[in-house]
Amino acid sequence: MAWDWEKLNQQHQQSPGGGGVPPQMDEIVKQIKRFKIPGGPIIAVIVVALLFAAYSSVFTIESGSVGVIQQFGKFVRIAQPGLNFKMPFGIEKVTKVRIDRVYKEEFGFRSQEDTGIKRFRSGDAATASLMLTGDLNVAVVPWIVQYRIKDPFNFLFKVKDVQGLLRDLSEASMRLVVGDRSINEVISKRSEIANSAQQVLQEELDKAEAGIKIVNVEMKRTNVPGPVQPSFNEVNQAIQEKEKMIYQAKEDYNKAIPAARGDAERMIKGAEGYALDRINRAKGDASRFVSMYNAYAKAKDVTRRRLYLETMRDLLPQMGKKFIIDENQKNLLPLLRLGQENIGNVK
Repeated sequence: MAWDWEKLNQQHQQSPGGGGVPPQMDEIVKQIKRFKIPGGPIIAVIVVALLFAAYSSVFTIESGSVGVIQQFGKFVRIAQPGLNFKMPFGIEKVTKVRIDRVYKEEFGFRSQEDTGIKRFRSGDAATASLMLTGDLNVAVVPWIVQYRIKDPFNFLFKVKDVQGLLRDLSEASMRLVVGDRSINEVISKRSEIANSAQQVLQEELDKAEAGIKIVNVEMKRTNVPGPVQPSFNEVNQAIQEKEKMIYQAKEDYNKAIPAARGDAERMIKGAEGYALDRINRAKGDASRFVSMYNAYAKAKDVTRRRLYLETMRDLLPQMGKKFIIDENQKNLLPLLRLGQENIGNVK
């Protein structure tokens, strides 16, 4: 459309004070109204509709996300990262879901970076971490659940309140695992309990088709409630003293018992050696006696004389003074001074 600028300039120059003044808005509107296009409004509507259709048909999915596309509310497909197209005018709706982001839920405490979103109902934040252990003690068990979305379809359509389900199942799983262990195990074996709770929680979420993958379950510092802390410390101290006494008794036992066993073994071996020696000696004496008897049976006179001589040889050196008396001696006078021959000489 060509504007009649010369005519407008002449009108402004002729008007009072209008020299060099540009045309006013109402004049421009009048010129636009004079411009006529056959079917102009219809074409404008068509152009606007085409532009809106083009704008509503193209969408972009960021890296690490997917788009869940619904056609009149019914799920039809998953759009991958990049430039994608869909049917315009609201026929198809796109819901973007982050599948690479790791979300977390806190139980029994609030971290400093908390955004202020209320994760617990009234009173739940204080009681979620209070649990009953297997030995009927009360423990304060705070923990964190980290998860990501692994199935966008299940996450959006299978469960009405996924986060609520996750919180409920997390608390139930942790209570189930903690309820099977003693208070000392809950305090000292946090990693083992966290792994067991993660396994139980993942199984329950898979049964519910929540579309969530548990990345990690981390247990924070576990303790007993404040009012019973002094009594619990006294019990732990008593248990430690008991364990110390048991270890000392075992140490003394390990020292005394092996020594006693060694002495007993030595005495047994000594007795066995003595018995073996006596048996061998008896066998040797018996063999020697049998040999001598066999020799005696062959030559009685010679053997008897040899035995006599050998016996006298062994006995005579052990005797003191020896007096040999004639067997035919009948007078006692010579016998009265036996042994007194050297008495006078000594005096």
